[in-house]
Amino acid sequence: MSQNTYFYAFTVVFLAGIFWSFGALTVRYMVDGHAYVFQYLFYRGFSISIILLLYLFFTEGFSFYKNFLKIGISSILGGLFLAIAFTGFIFSITMTSAAVTLFMLAAMPFIAAIVGYFVLGEILKRSTLVAMIVAFIGVCVMIVNDSISGTALGAIIGFISATGFALYTVTIRWKPETPKFTTIVLAGVFCAIFSFFILGFSFQSFTTMPTINSYLSLLHGFLVASGLILYSLGAKYLPSAELALLSLMEVVGGVLWVWLPIFGINEVPSPTVIVGGVIITIAVIYYGFAARQFDQNIKN
Repeated sequence: MSQNTYFYAFTVVFLAGIFWSFGALTVRYMVDGHAYVFQYLFYRGFSISIILLLYLFFTEGFSFYKNFLKIGISSILGGLFLAIAFTGFIFSITMTSAAVTLFMLAAMPFIAAIVGYFVLGEILKRSTLVAMIVAFIGVCVMIVNDSISGTALGAIIGFISATGFALYTVTIRWKPETPKFTTIVLAGVFCAIFSFFILGFSFQSFTTMPTINSYLSLLHGFLVASGLILYSLGAKYLPSAELALLSLMEVVGGVLWVWLPIFGINEVPSPTVIVGGVIITIAVIYYGFAARQFDQNIKN
């Protein structure tokens, strides 16, 4: 793999994490968010699928439908795992603080590394292992304090969301020939169908949801879909653990956005949360430089 290719993969996956980091802020703007979880999930899942279909149409033309003829077990499993991640994130963040939910998502690279090792036989490079250890230290610094006073159930569901995304990451590495974007479309459809089922296949409850919530769910769908497009573009070049590690920028950015007064949420993190976020950022930056050096050595 060339240096430019590796750096390209690093950049697009890094940007994916930044896109996703605005998800916590979007949810925080909801009116009575805990009362409209499934309506929000329905709109968001639907918008994710539509955006991915439009992306496929603009990149492949009318022949984009051929991608769906190649759907296999990896696409179906990946779609289910990603739908679990979608659902778990919204449930978790409406039950507890954004910081607690995002902290749980920081477990993704460790879950992906373990599953990737046993399922795909992916071997961790030393630089990746070091970055994971440093990031884990950052997570520990963040959560070993009184800021994790949110609902325990919210934290558990956040961990389930992290597990779902880690497993999705492994599935898109499992069979590289499987069209990755169809997996995201399936995830959005699964999420929307599940939400509609819980709502009793009735649109009546949608009429009571504040209009702003509908717009926010569509915006969130755009952020998630854009991030997943970038993430999938980098997936064929990076191992599962490294993909999940770079996505940790969602954790750091998410905590930052709900904290900055300019956005009006003002969920002020404790000093240890800030320190932990800096440590995680350092781990990701270190990985980026180490990966680039690795490619230079290969090229030479």
